[in-house]
Amino acid sequence: MASELSYSPEAPSRADVDTWSGVTVLQFGTDWCGHCRAAQTPVTEALARHPGVRHCLIEDGAGRPLGRSFGVKLWPTLIALVNGQETGRLVRPTDTETVSQWLAQALPPA
Repeated sequence: MASELSYSPEAPSRADVDTWSGVTVLQFGTDWCGHCRAAQTPVTEALARHPGVRHCLIEDGAGRPLGRSFGVKLWPTLIALVNGQETGRLVRPTDTETVSQWLAQALPPA
C-alpha cells in the first residue's frame, strides 16, 4: 500500500531548522521522482515506530536553499536532526529495514 505523502514546496529557513528542539527527519525530494515515490512506504513504515519524530517532506531542486544548505544531491535524502543538529543521513532508501536501522543509529534512545 503506497503512502500518499506530498512534498511541501514551502520550506523553513535553515536558521529556523537549526533552532528546532526535539527530533526531526527532513526528507528532501519531489512528488514526481520515482526514487522518492518508491521510498514513501518504507520511510512511513519505519517512522511509524517513532511517533515522537517530526517528519518534514521538503520539495527540493535548483534554487531551493534548504536542500542546498544541507548539500543534498540525490533524492530522496533523509536527514535526522536532534535539536537542530544533524545526526545522520540516508540517501535513496529502498526498504523498511534499512530505514529502521538508520533511525536506530541516528536518533537518541527512546
